[in-house]
Amino acid sequence: MSLPEKDTTPTSKATSTATSGVFFALGAYGWWAIITPVYFRILKDVPALELLSWRVLTGLPVLLLLLMATRRMDEFTKILRDRKVLLTLLVSALLLSVNWFTFVWAVITDNLVEASLGYYVNPLVSIVLGMFFLGERLRGFQIVAVVIAAIGVVVMGMTIGHPPWIAIALAVSFGFYGLLRKKVSAAPAPGLAIEMLIVFPLMLLLLFVVHFDRGTSAVSGPGWVTILLLLGGPQSIVPLLFFTGAAKRLKLSTVGVMQYLAPTGQLLLAVLVFNETFTRGALWSFILIWCAVLLYSVDSVRRSRREKRFEISIPGEA
Repeated sequence: MSLPEKDTTPTSKATSTATSGVFFALGAYGWWAIITPVYFRILKDVPALELLSWRVLTGLPVLLLLLMATRRMDEFTKILRDRKVLLTLLVSALLLSVNWFTFVWAVITDNLVEASLGYYVNPLVSIVLGMFFLGERLRGFQIVAVVIAAIGVVVMGMTIGHPPWIAIALAVSFGFYGLLRKKVSAAPAPGLAIEMLIVFPLMLLLLFVVHFDRGTSAVSGPGWVTILLLLGGPQSIVPLLFFTGAAKRLKLSTVGVMQYLAPTGQLLLAVLVFNETFTRGALWSFILIWCAVLLYSVDSVRRSRREKRFEISIPGEA
């Protein structure tokens, strides 16, 4: 009895690619939703500056090893010779550092609920930045989504008695970071390695400041803390690798919709596991944000399908 032949049709290959892409996306967003905040929560007694420093200091060697293993060091060295690209990456590196520090500080100070709000709002901030800096036009649903999201942020500010600075800092810093990375001619992995290289001396300086101020936890703390701190870089790189795998295999609209798994997981983790307060005012704020996200997602999916139909209706060149 012969075994059935493996289906190698284009449709089968596309389905297999999409399936693996979904698993990669679930790995990335699941990691950012659960593992990353739990990691920093376990280390909440460690100063935020030290956590940020180890994240970069141990992350850069991992990235360089990956670039060498995949024979992409030539891309890395090419960027080092381009002053214009380096200047752009300098700014993006500082923005990424602000974003990482803000998230770490939010987790260790029991403000993960507000941090999740920032990542819900981030795509809508990117839409506005695209309008102002890239000349992109806002569509009807997008305008409504941005307005609703802005109202949601205002409601959150009224609930906590001050502007939600954590959410605003996360959304704006990552929005501008995405804008710069979109305009600069540097691939994700080599570009991130350059960014880490740029802030590497600053992170060393911060580590020395923390050491002489109160002593670094990596030296004075228990062994398990030292091990976890040394894993700060790898735990940051792994979800990025998952995300890259997802982005290569899935449509941009699918990745865009799935990105909300991360802040949703963070919100549930904050309320159900970390026991952070979730007031009625915060609930109304999130309801508005979820409505904005729904409008944005529906608009993205509809536009993607419309463009696909348009491409099919026009014969391509042989």
